[in-house]
Amino acid sequence: MANRRTLAIVEVTLAVVFWGASFIATKVALREVSPETVVWLRFLMGMLILGVAMFARREFALPSPRDLAYFAVLGFIGITFHQWLQSTGLVTAQASTTAWIVATTPIFIALLSWLFLKERLGKWGVVGIALATFGVLLVVTDGNLSSLRFGEFGTPGDILILISAVNWAVFSVLSRRGLQTHPAMRMLFYVMGFGWLFSSLLLFANAGLTEISDLSMMGWLSLSFLGIFCSGFAYIFWYDALNVLPTAQVGSFLYVEPIVAVIVAAIILAEPLLLASLIGGAIILLGVWLVNHSVGIQENSKNADPARNL
Repeated sequence: MANRRTLAIVEVTLAVVFWGASFIATKVALREVSPETVVWLRFLMGMLILGVAMFARREFALPSPRDLAYFAVLGFIGITFHQWLQSTGLVTAQASTTAWIVATTPIFIALLSWLFLKERLGKWGVVGIALATFGVLLVVTDGNLSSLRFGEFGTPGDILILISAVNWAVFSVLSRRGLQTHPAMRMLFYVMGFGWLFSSLLLFANAGLTEISDLSMMGWLSLSFLGIFCSGFAYIFWYDALNVLPTAQVGSFLYVEPIVAVIVAAIILAEPLLLASLIGGAIILLGVWLVNHSVGIQENSKNADPARNL
């Protein structure tokens, strides 16, 4: 049992490191191809990895037509639209700023659960939401809060990333029913498959396959990392860990994700380590912790990955 726990800790650590680095890999890939191509190639690879794992573990089963429609909706919201928002946002948003904004996803999950699922939101949850909001404002304005008076809110990409955080919260709440009745890997495979199919429409409506031949070795390495490790192995590792460790313990590892992103972005992309961003990020994590502690939504960590980079 001790060996299983150790392996689970290693797996969940690798998962959050992969997800933290995914923002940087996406920025690198976007130097060469469009967001549509990034999403299409990434999830083609991820879907293949999950499919092989699902068959190897004998978890494959055909869903009912009703479930197929449900998975299709989730695929559009959680894969196609979500990843289009993040990839397009990263064209102008910094990778480190993106990671801090995405870290607020549990805040939106808590708000949606309070509004639509009638889950309790205590006073510390309200304090946590206020703190996280202040932290985001610090991050996107680089500490210059006075710029908000003139309607300035970071880059256009920052706005898209914030929308993606809300969108992933919607996806997470909608996913809860399915995760109660379907094995996680099987459900994720079908959701990712539908998302990839919908992303194909975006791809062929724009650049099509023409951009792929222009990819350099660095471009392929970035996309392979995104597809194989971030959209494939990371989710296998995540759900393996959830089968061994308490959900709250697994969810706590997600606090490391934006820190990984900031460090890797500074090394790979030479993004500056601004004091305002670090302070704002710390305030965001404190706010998220307060919300999780107050509402007890750690169980949502099983359904939602706040980096939420499938």
